[in-house]
Amino acid sequence: MKKILLPLLIITLLSFSALYRVADSLDEIVADAIAHHGTVMTQARIGVESVDIAPKNGKGIISGLLVGNPKGFKTPYALRVKRIDLDIDLATIDKDVTVVRLLIIDKPDVIYENDDTQTNFDALQKNIGAYLGPARKNKRGETLLIVEELTICNANARASAPFMGGKTISIALPDIVLKNVGKAQGGITPAELGQEIASAMRAKLSVAGNFERLKKSAGTSLDKAGNVILGLFK
Repeated sequence: MKKILLPLLIITLLSFSALYRVADSLDEIVADAIAHHGTVMTQARIGVESVDIAPKNGKGIISGLLVGNPKGFKTPYALRVKRIDLDIDLATIDKDVTVVRLLIIDKPDVIYENDDTQTNFDALQKNIGAYLGPARKNKRGETLLIVEELTICNANARASAPFMGGKTISIALPDIVLKNVGKAQGGITPAELGQEIASAMRAKLSVAGNFERLKKSAGTSLDKAGNVILGLFK
């Protein structure tokens, strides 16, 4: 799961040079940025319980991030994270590119849903792509970011599809580690970073939650159950 993720997550870093100058209201401004810009970018409900960023050292905690699903999906959300740790290099805040030393998304709760036409993470990624529009060469005036290390680890992931009757099944989601994101491009926008995160999560989820394999597995289980029932009447 900016964007997952948050689509989701790095949008919180919008205009950090301006935010630093109003440190007294920094946490509130960042929380509002997550909810507003995240919802616009993903076309899904984004919310956060609290934000606590230290203006002296750039370290912070985002608590209770929730990334809902786009329209058409039945599960309650795509991604829920109790705590996100980040470390911003304050020396780069007033530079052309803001550097995030570390972003850790630990123990995210992920629901990977397929509605028979696409998955919720497909939809999130498409919505972010539509928000970005055609590739832009001129990024002057936009906030640019480089994330030196981004880790999504210890995920609790589940999959759901129409043939599962509203139920979910646990799937193993390997840890995701991205390094020097945006460095080769000389910095990327928060939305572009959200796209990178969503793409990485989608790639891992598509392997871990192979719906064709799950469907065959479900069908085999039903066949076995049917054979047991029939055997009782022989």
